[in-house]
Amino acid sequence: ADDSGDEEPASQSDKSELHGTLKTLSSKLEDLSTCNDLIAKHGAALQRSLSELENLKLPAESGEKIKAVNERATLFRITSNAMINACRDFLDLAETHSRKWQRALQYEREQRIRLEETIEQLAKQHNSLERACRGAPGSAGNAGTAKGSVQSAKGEASDEDEETEYFDAMEDAPAFITVTADPKHHRRSGSNLSGASEGHPEDWNLEDSVFESSNQSSYNESCKDLLPKKRRRSRIPDKPNYSLNLWSIMKNCIGKELSKIPMPVNFNEPLSMLQRLTEDLEYHELLDKAVKCESSTEQMCFVAAFSVSSYSTTVHRTAKPFNPLLGETYELDRLEELGFRSLCEQVSHHPPAAAHHVFSKRGWTLWQEITIASKFRGKYLSIMPLGAIHLEFHSSGNHYVWRKVTSTVHNIIVGKLWIDQSGEIEIVNHKSKDKCQLKFTPYSYFSRDVPRKVTGVVSDADGKAHYVMSGTWDEKMECSKIVQSSHGSTGSEGKQKTVYQTLSPKVLWKKYPLPENAENMYFFSHLALTLNEPEERVAPTDSRLRPDQRLMESGRWDEANVEKQRLEEKQRAVRRRREAEAVEALEEGKDYEGYIPLWFERKVDPVTGELICIYKGGYWEAKDKQDWSLCPDIF
Repeated sequence: ADDSGDEEPASQSDKSELHGTLKTLSSKLEDLSTCNDLIAKHGAALQRSLSELENLKLPAESGEKIKAVNERATLFRITSNAMINACRDFLDLAETHSRKWQRALQYEREQRIRLEETIEQLAKQHNSLERACRGAPGSAGNAGTAKGSVQSAKGEASDEDEETEYFDAMEDAPAFITVTADPKHHRRSGSNLSGASEGHPEDWNLEDSVFESSNQSSYNESCKDLLPKKRRRSRIPDKPNYSLNLWSIMKNCIGKELSKIPMPVNFNEPLSMLQRLTEDLEYHELLDKAVKCESSTEQMCFVAAFSVSSYSTTVHRTAKPFNPLLGETYELDRLEELGFRSLCEQVSHHPPAAAHHVFSKRGWTLWQEITIASKFRGKYLSIMPLGAIHLEFHSSGNHYVWRKVTSTVHNIIVGKLWIDQSGEIEIVNHKSKDKCQLKFTPYSYFSRDVPRKVTGVVSDADGKAHYVMSGTWDEKMECSKIVQSSHGSTGSEGKQKTVYQTLSPKVLWKKYPLPENAENMYFFSHLALTLNEPEERVAPTDSRLRPDQRLMESGRWDEANVEKQRLEEKQRAVRRRREAEAVEALEEGKDYEGYIPLWFERKVDPVTGELICIYKGGYWEAKDKQDWSLCPDIF
């Protein structure tokens, strides 16, 4: 299976497997008929010998005995004959049926090939239709009305399969309109405004000194400050040009759980899922700024911007990260440079789950356990990260919880792969009960909206709206302070839209530009380029030491594929040993604990009530002592 899944890799095609099975069957049937002949032959011989014995002149007593034996032999012979006849009937039946099965299988296989070809054909036609549609003159004009865009979004929803519900959920999101207030006019009428109007424009600039500072520091400036401490790499070897059709592998996997499909490294990027999870911290300074916020609704704006920023890196990243081996870890110790240290551990293999814990000395702690569920649905692939993300600020005790949205990889069959994020994120501050509802709009060719749009509203415990969030998940997020809200006209679907009057927006988060030559380096960001850089003193289970990933990064893909198979087989052997131990314990009536993570422990989360892996401590102490004796040998 993918990076050590459950299924053994298929050595030959199913055709040869089928022939093999039929061959075994027919050889067994031949054995049966040989046994039949032998039983008949030996049975007759036995009967003859007994008849000869009966004809000998023997004392009466032994004559009686021989007679009884002869009768038993006759009975045995009759039973054997009946069994032989039954076997013969079974043989005839098996032969005719196996011919039938073969024909049926052949027919099924042909049907499958025809279906695959049809899907491929349809995808190609759809692709060229989309291209033609975009190139058609006046097509932008025709996309016109808002009603049209609503219908097209629905139309797109209908060709999703019934398990994908996020398109419908989107339509229940509260629709609202934002109008920027004129500050001069607002100053005069401020006293008459109701709702959230207490915030005067002057206050907006004063109280939000945190907002003001948020757009000043650019990536390069912050980098310059850090350079003297530690110089990190800014490039990796270029991605080799290996051509391999994703569809050729994926067409056997429609509807399957993706973590069980054997995939060559050709579709990977040289980072593990643990490193991708750590990449969520790229814009950690948003949280450092959030610490300084005085009001919890203002803090929520920064947390919301942070939750969106974790998607910015995905826009061109269509390759999949390595599925970590069970017990694999990844640390990112940036305590001195950036104020935080992060640790991830793969705590379960099926389903694949990773636990993550980050402590920042600048006043916050973040933790999560994410299980990735993925389904291949023919034309596209859905990736559903399950599990809650927790963020706690040390001084205020504000505890935020949210979940990730669904990611979709499109054009699996034909065309250029592209990624979309869709669904809703609800961020709740469990201390103050503030909420932020963010909506990620799915991409539609026919919509006049900005692609990759994210909108949302920050409201307090009483449901009063304070800020409007808007932007795109691949570029920037802004927030605008609401000075008045009123119910506007009824929308096209009979729902009343809320109109928010706001002050001019402030940019909270802006994506850093990609490094030079990024298109040849898997579209990695500055941070991503440093994640797999070899470091000393890390645990022997660290992703940086994973050999197939390292070979892949160096461009040695064939060797990486061989190494990947070795690692998967090694993990399978360990799993089989664990299963055998479990069976043994069961037979002896003992308890069997199963796999226990090394640095995390399962606990019920008091806020969500879910069972979640929480960091139990000990990793950084083990690193200081360089005592890794507890670590399993996984590579």
